[in-house]
Amino acid sequence: MSRVQQWAVSFGKEITALSARYSGAKLLQKKYKDIEGTVKIEEVNGDELVKKFAEEMEEMLGRKMKAVKRLAEAAEDADLDHEYNETLEFDYYNSMLINTVDEDGNAVPLGGEFPLEANEHFNKLPVNIQQSNIQVPTNVYNRPDILNGVYMSEALNDVFVDNFQKDATLTWQYFGSSTGFFRLYPIQWTPDENGVVTFDCRNRNYIQAATSPKDVVIVVDVSGSMKGLRLTIAKHTINTILDTLGENDFVNIIAYSDYVRYVEPCFQGTLVQADLDNREHFKLLVEELHVRGEGKVKKAMKESFKILNEVAAALGQGSLCNQAIMLITDGAMEDFQDVFQEFNWPERRVRVFTYLIGREMTFAENVKWIACNNKYYTHVSTLADVQENVMEYLHVLSRPMVINHDHDIIWTEAYMDSVLFNTQAQSLLLMTSVAMPVFSKKKETLSHGILLGVVGTDVALRELMRLATRYKVKP
Repeated sequence: MSRVQQWAVSFGKEITALSARYSGAKLLQKKYKDIEGTVKIEEVNGDELVKKFAEEMEEMLGRKMKAVKRLAEAAEDADLDHEYNETLEFDYYNSMLINTVDEDGNAVPLGGEFPLEANEHFNKLPVNIQQSNIQVPTNVYNRPDILNGVYMSEALNDVFVDNFQKDATLTWQYFGSSTGFFRLYPIQWTPDENGVVTFDCRNRNYIQAATSPKDVVIVVDVSGSMKGLRLTIAKHTINTILDTLGENDFVNIIAYSDYVRYVEPCFQGTLVQADLDNREHFKLLVEELHVRGEGKVKKAMKESFKILNEVAAALGQGSLCNQAIMLITDGAMEDFQDVFQEFNWPERRVRVFTYLIGREMTFAENVKWIACNNKYYTHVSTLADVQENVMEYLHVLSRPMVINHDHDIIWTEAYMDSVLFNTQAQSLLLMTSVAMPVFSKKKETLSHGILLGVVGTDVALRELMRLATRYKVKP
C-alpha cells in the first residue's frame, strides 16, 4: 500500500469517527430538548453539604457506640452472674466442621447442621445471623478459665442479634477475651492452608481499648550472650509488644551491648506515634539486629528514662498518660539501683516490665530486683511463651482504669484485616473499629482491677462513604 493509500485509509477512519461523534452529539441534543423544560440549575452550598454529611456520619457512628455499650453492659452483667466452675464441661459444635459430612453423607462428629446463607451485607459470605461462634488460637488451650469465659459470654449472642435488628448497618460484632478466646457474630471460621487458626484477638487494633494511651520504650539486649534462639525469642517479643500498640500510643526501640543505639537513628531521643507504618518499619529494623560485645544495660536504662522524662515535661508530646519501659534481656551483670533512684523514685511514674529470655538464667538477680521494685517480671524460655507473657503487661496498665471503672470508647486507625478474614475481598476491605473495655464487677475483684476483655464492632469505610452525596460534588 502506497503512502497516499495509507493516508486515505487513515483519513477515512477519522471521518467515520467524527461522523459517529456528530451523530452521538445530535442524539444527546435531541434528548436534552425533550426534557429541557424540566431541567433546572441549582446552586450547591458546599458548607451545607459538609455539615449534612457530618451530621449523618455522627448519627451513624453514634448508633455503633450505643451497640458497643450494650455489649459491654451485657458482658459485665453475665460475668457478675456467673459462678466460676473449675470442672466445667459442656457440649459444643466445631465451627470449622459445621455442615461437613462423611463418605456416607452423615454429619461428622462435632459438625452439626447449621443453615448458612450468603449475605450481601457481610460481603456475600455465608453466615447465620442468629448465631455467634468462638475461635481459640492454637497457642491457647481449653483451660478452665477459657471454658468458663466461653460459657459466660454465651449471653452476648442475644445482644448481638438485637443490635443487628436495631441497626442493619452493623457488621461484625465481637467480644475479645483477655484470656485469648474470641466470640464473633456472625461468621464461620475457616482454617488456613496448614489446617490451623492462627488469629489471636489480643494482637488486633481494638485491643487498644484495654489500656489508656501509653509511651513505651523497648530496650533489647543484643550482647554476645543473646545469640541464637535467645535473639529469635527477643525479636518475637518485640514484635508482639508492637502488635499491642496503636496510633494513640508512642514508642521507640533501643538496642544495647557495649554501647547504646537506636534501631532507627532518625528517631533518636524521642518517641514516635505507634501507627501502622511506624510499627511495620520497626519490625523490619528489629529483624536486622545482630549480637556483639558485652551487655551494658545501665546506659540503656538511663537513656530510656531520659526520653520518657523529657516527653512528660514537654507540653503536647507523647500520650500524656501511662509510661513504660520494656526490658528484654537474658540477664544483667550491672547493679543499676542508682538509675532508678535518679529517674524514677519515689513516684515510680514509669513502669518497668522485664522479660528474661532463655531457658538458663544467668545474672538474673539484677533483673529480678527490677521486678521486686516495679511489680512485674516474667521468664520467657520458648517462642510459645511469648504471647501469654507479653499480654500480662496489658493487665497491669489497665488496673487503674479498671478500678476507676473508666469505660473509654476508642476508634482505631483505618486498617485491612488480612488475618481475621480468609476471603481476599473481605480482607482487603478498609475498616475502622469502635471498642470498649469490659471489667469484672464482682466485689471480691474490684480492688484488683480485673480486665475481662474488649467488645467492639467493625465499621467498613465504604459504609461512611455512602453518606457522601458524590453526585453533588464536582469531581
